[in-house]
Amino acid sequence: MTAPFIHTMRVRFRDTDSQGHVYFGNYLEFCDEAYSAYMRAMGLPWQEMVKSGADMFYASATCDYLGSAKFEDRIHIEARIANIGNTSVTSEFVIRNEANEMLAKATLTSVCVDPKTREKMRVPDVFRAAAAAFEGAGPDE
Repeated sequence: MTAPFIHTMRVRFRDTDSQGHVYFGNYLEFCDEAYSAYMRAMGLPWQEMVKSGADMFYASATCDYLGSAKFEDRIHIEARIANIGNTSVTSEFVIRNEANEMLAKATLTSVCVDPKTREKMRVPDVFRAAAAAFEGAGPDE
C-alpha cells in the first residue's frame, strides 16, 4: 500500500497487556487515531464534518496481526482512503515499527450518517473532494 499519510506515536504503557506487548484491540484504536489525524491533515477535521451535517460511524473493522510492539516502541501508522462508496468510506492502515517491519494491517469501513437522525446519507462531496485532493487523484477516481 502506498500511503500519503503517516501518523507516528509511541506505545503507551496502558496499550500493553501482561505479556508486555500491545493488546490486540489497541491496534484498531491506533488506526482510529491515525484516521482522525488523516482527516485533520486533509483539511476536514471530524468536528468540521459533523458541523456541516455529516457524521461517520464504524460499521466494520478487520485487522491482521503480523508482529508486536512493546511499551515505548515508536510506531508508524500508514493511512489511506481505499474506497468511497455511496454511503461508506473504507480506509486502510499499515502499522510498522522503527525497523519498518509490518506489525499489523487493518481496514475500517465507516458509514456516513446524518448526525441528528442517524440515518445513512451520501458521503458529502466536500469529503470526496478533500480525500481525492489529499490522495492525489481526481474526485471520481
